[in-house]
Amino acid sequence: MSLSKNRRTLSEILLAETRKLLAPGKLERTTLKQIETAVTKLSDQVELWGEEDFPAPPPTEQQNRYLIAQDDESGLSLYLNVIRPGKKIPPHNHTTWACIGAVEGTEINTLYDRVDDRSIQGQAKLVEKAVVELEPGTALAMMADDIHSVEIRGTKVIRHLHFYGKPLESLTGRIMYDLEKGTCRIMDIGVKTK
Repeated sequence: MSLSKNRRTLSEILLAETRKLLAPGKLERTTLKQIETAVTKLSDQVELWGEEDFPAPPPTEQQNRYLIAQDDESGLSLYLNVIRPGKKIPPHNHTTWACIGAVEGTEINTLYDRVDDRSIQGQAKLVEKAVVELEPGTALAMMADDIHSVEIRGTKVIRHLHFYGKPLESLTGRIMYDLEKGTCRIMDIGVKTK
């Protein structure tokens, strides 16, 4: 079987298994953990996500995001992010669940709790609760309101699968946080797809 056909088949299996897990209704962290395990299994198939099919961004850019599989324009969506070192994404939520599986390289995810009472629009206070180094063989699952930041350190391009309950392009209510200023605002997605 060709790499592209195998990749398509395994991605479709991930979507089908996820639909079954989500069918009963409300998403629980235990269900999300099962989805995370399936994403890890797919990200472990390193040969499917190589440079030949998914080139790294040119030196003048930091990230290429590839849409791998999608239920429809509003459903489950699997992406491959290929990111150069130096990329930083400020703290943000997703407004849908998310699972990230490491294929190659390390992505530093800092997780936060929001601790203010949300009474003043545009202001927010976050406290760090954990730092997760996503590297091959590991994954991270987040609920819709979980908050994280991302940093790519080192010298090598990373490749990570990102699986969401809805397409990134459709997520209009995401919130981005500025830790130094203690502020928050709607996040500009700025998605580049290939």
